[in-house]
Amino acid sequence: MTTPEPVLTPRLIVQGAARAIEVYTEVFGAECLERFATPEGHIVHAALSIRGAVFSVVDDDGTHSFAPKSPGDSPVLLHLAVDDPDAVAELLVARGGEILIPVDDRFYGYREGRVADPFGHAWIVSRKIAALDDETLQKGIDEWAAGHPR
Repeated sequence: MTTPEPVLTPRLIVQGAARAIEVYTEVFGAECLERFATPEGHIVHAALSIRGAVFSVVDDDGTHSFAPKSPGDSPVLLHLAVDDPDAVAELLVARGGEILIPVDDRFYGYREGRVADPFGHAWIVSRKIAALDDETLQKGIDEWAAGHPR
């Protein structure tokens, strides 16, 4: 099956793409749309979809595509809306992930946390719990920033 060409496709480079596909399928409900590997099993491309959002996973090739070296080492955050961020974070930890920022209710109207998958990529798992107007949101940011100087 050939996947339609999206405008932008995040590509996650990992050590152990076959296991990553299993973890993303179990934890995030991803569906593997296509998967191509060398005869030795090195995954050169796998397209996955989470509720219509397509991303790809490839094995670190050691020359041009490098996986993160430690939990949360990637400079990219993947933000995923889920029904139960606590359960998703717990399941990812059970599959070898690591909590970076615990799941909690945030001042900006979301229950969310940050979790590193076992391959070094950081995911924000999030559920909206309140709709806030811009003024309330800005007030919360100002209060938060006062306690977190840069």
